[in-house]
Amino acid sequence: MNTEQREESTATAIIGQRVRPGLEREYEKWQHSVNAAAADYPGSLGAEVSPPTPLQPEWVTVYRFDSIAHLQAWINSATRQRLLDAGTRYFDGPATQQVLSGGRQSTDPLVTVVVTHRVHPHHVDDFLNWQRRMSQEESKFEGFCGSELFRPIEGLQDEWTTLYRFDNAEHLDAWLTSTKRQEVLAEGEKFNDYRMRTIDNSFGSWFAFEENGKEAPPPSETKTAIAVWVGLYPTVVLLTLALSPLGMPLWLGLLVGNLLSSFIMSFVTMPYYVNRLLKRWLRPSPDEPATRTNLVGLGIVAAVMVFWGVVFYLVTTQFWTLP
Repeated sequence: MNTEQREESTATAIIGQRVRPGLEREYEKWQHSVNAAAADYPGSLGAEVSPPTPLQPEWVTVYRFDSIAHLQAWINSATRQRLLDAGTRYFDGPATQQVLSGGRQSTDPLVTVVVTHRVHPHHVDDFLNWQRRMSQEESKFEGFCGSELFRPIEGLQDEWTTLYRFDNAEHLDAWLTSTKRQEVLAEGEKFNDYRMRTIDNSFGSWFAFEENGKEAPPPSETKTAIAVWVGLYPTVVLLTLALSPLGMPLWLGLLVGNLLSSFIMSFVTMPYYVNRLLKRWLRPSPDEPATRTNLVGLGIVAAVMVFWGVVFYLVTTQFWTLP
C-alpha cells in the first residue's frame, strides 16, 4: 500500500459536473467536442468521460497530460473557456475539479473514491500521520485495492487529494459505513473540511495497482518500443495488402494507411494482441528472475516476428504479387 506522493511527471484532472435533466445527450456530445479540443494540446495523453451511476451522481471527465505545465495550459486556455461558455446551458450548478500529479494507466474496472482536504500548513505532519492511520485501517477491509496521496499543486490546486479503490461497490460501502472509519474520522476531527466523490468503473482505467496495493511499474522504454514493433509490423503489412487493390498514389496510400493503423494499433492490436502476448515480459512478477523473464520475453518476440516474416514472405512472393 502506498500513501506517499508519486514523483511522476504525468498530470490528471478530474472534473465533475451535474447536468440539467433532459440535456444529457446534448451534454455528452458537447463534452466529446471538448475532449477533442484537449487532444490537440501539447502533452495530451487522453480523456475519458464517465456518465452518472448509482454510486456517481455527476458526469465525470478525466484528462491526462504528460506534465502539470501542459495540463495547466489546457485548463487555463482560451479554447477551453470558449467551449465552457458554449456549454453553460447544460450545467446544473458549478463543476468540481481535482488535479493530481502522477499515477499510471491500467484497465481495471474498479470503484475509485476521491477525497480532497484543505490542510493548514502547520498541520501537515499531523495530517500525514492521520492519513497513514486511515490507510492502514482501510487496507484491512475486503476488496481494498490500493490508495494514493497527492500533495497540493502550487498555482493549480490548494487541496490534498487522496484516492482509494475497492474492487466493487459493496466492499467500498462496507468500509464507508464501518464503525472503524468513523473512529478514524473522529481522530482527525480538525481535518473534517473535506469533499468526497465516488467514481464508478471508468476512472479505474487511469490508475494501476498491484495486488498488494502498490503501483505497478511501467515497462521500460526499450520494452515499449519492441512491443510496438511487434504490433506495428503485422498491422502495417496487412493494411498495405488490403489497400493495394485500390491503386492509390503513394502519398494518399500512406495518409490513409497511417490513419487506419493508428486506430487499429490503439483499439485492437495493442490491447488484444501485444499486451496479452507479452504481458509477463512487459509487467513481470516481482519475484520472477529478471534474466529469465527477459530471455523468455525476447524469445517470444523473436518467434512471433519470424512467424510473421515467413507468412508475409509466402503471401507476397508465392501467393500474391503486389501491383
